[in-house]
Amino acid sequence: MDAATIAGLLADPVRLKVVAALALGAGTIEQVAEASGLGLKEVALAARRLARGGLVHRDGHALALNTDRFGAAARAAAEAAPPPEPLSDDPAQDAVLSAFVRDGRLTSIPAQRSKRLLVLDHLVRVFEPGVRYPEREVNALLAVWHPDVAALRRYLVDEGLLTRDAGVYWRSGGYVEV
Repeated sequence: MDAATIAGLLADPVRLKVVAALALGAGTIEQVAEASGLGLKEVALAARRLARGGLVHRDGHALALNTDRFGAAARAAAEAAPPPEPLSDDPAQDAVLSAFVRDGRLTSIPAQRSKRLLVLDHLVRVFEPGVRYPEREVNALLAVWHPDVAALRRYLVDEGLLTRDAGVYWRSGGYVEV
């Protein structure tokens, strides 16, 4: 069973309530109906569909959720997912960036300076060279990456990647593609 099949089975609100009731310990059609607030007929129809789909084992009025199917589908989906795009052409830099950047967001700010410099150099590329940014705009650009915009701003200025004067910032360092 794949993740798409499970998602399809759970897309129906009635079937989702049946699965939730089973996950919370209901074991019969009557118990599921009581726990979910659904009618017996609705539960029976949903249970039949879930059993045909392989998510539920049905033995008369007794129902059991095949929880192992969820883990197996998740593992299969993870194995089938394409590898993430490299964040750098250099494998060593990519390893560091991949450890701290997920889905275009910073998971944490590295404590080790060498790693933090790599991450900051990657981050500073959102600022165009020659453009002056008010602090509010800098905060908005950095908030996309991480909620602690003050720390990121401070690190970028301290490392010479951004320069600040009278509340205005501009890019003054880092790698620039030409």
